[in-house]
Amino acid sequence: MRINDEIRVREVRLIDSDGTQLGIVDIQKAREVAESRDLDLVEVSPTAKPPVCKVLDFGKYRFEQSKRIKESRKTQKVVIIKEIRLRPKIEEHDYNTKLKQTIGFLEKGYKVKISIRFRGREMAHTDIGRNILERIIKDVSEAGEPEFSPKFEGRVIVTVLTPVKKKK
Repeated sequence: MRINDEIRVREVRLIDSDGTQLGIVDIQKAREVAESRDLDLVEVSPTAKPPVCKVLDFGKYRFEQSKRIKESRKTQKVVIIKEIRLRPKIEEHDYNTKLKQTIGFLEKGYKVKISIRFRGREMAHTDIGRNILERIIKDVSEAGEPEFSPKFEGRVIVTVLTPVKKKK
């Protein structure tokens, strides 16, 4: 953002500090108007023909802008994705442990990415991995639902589970 002497054009569309348009004026006259009010001349829209400049207190303007940015960050919600990695030859106890972890993450409101990695000859039996994923989806149906159906990404089958909204 250019201010005062940094503005290098002949004419600008000038907007007063209270928002009224003063029209297209010479840059020198615009600087004089800003100086007479002890304010800054700020280039608001440099791409317009002619560029739009506003007479305002630049320090106050930057402060309010940063305040707006901080306020918008407060209202943002960060989505955290937890990942559970499985193998096609998983035993029942290990499966139950991973299932409990998945349900716990979903109940806390996290998204859960479930991936089953295949090595070597296991690629010949991808149906086993798909069955495990379908079983997990069925077992966590009360806590979460799949965002998309399981799909292959190289040697890995992946799906993402999102928490189910609870009825009050």
